[in-house]
Amino acid sequence: MEEESFASYILSQTDWGKKLEIMFYLKKKTNIYYNNAVIFKTLISKMFTEYLNDKNPEMNLDTNLIITARLLCDCCKEEDTTDQNIIQNYAKKGAEYLATLGFDEHFCQICEGVNRYTLKDNRPIESDIIELADQFGGLVLDRPERKGYSPEEAIDTIKNNNLKDVDNKVINQFSEFVKLLDSVEA
Repeated sequence: MEEESFASYILSQTDWGKKLEIMFYLKKKTNIYYNNAVIFKTLISKMFTEYLNDKNPEMNLDTNLIITARLLCDCCKEEDTTDQNIIQNYAKKGAEYLATLGFDEHFCQICEGVNRYTLKDNRPIESDIIELADQFGGLVLDRPERKGYSPEEAIDTIKNNNLKDVDNKVINQFSEFVKLLDSVEA
């Protein structure tokens, strides 16, 4: 009998809570990068994907795939580094690592696309989703050196600075999604 890969194991798990539990144990076993910010960014990805599927059913995005990719895309990220080479290559290194765990090329490409350092063109739409969740989550969360941005400030920074002049296929829908969330919060 063929042994199940980690990739097929975590992708077959569609329960959100169980997926987080798997990640917790993977972190303990392998010391991958996984913390509350990853969970927060994954929740944003999950909610945004569901929003997109509700607004545009023809998109038929695989929420489970996107959740799993967002949970794992930072697996080789290093905390508190200022080394630009490490910062610019962690997603590619992570995609290569994920391939060793049995993830297919498409999944690895989605994860590498969390930022635009190595995967700039022909990006899967799922990469654009996790990129936005990553940027937004990183801006709204407090950091040691600064207070978190308001949702409006975060969207403005993403659209007019971080992703200015790049083609993110869902940035306008993400802006609408954040406005909707912000109005619910108020």
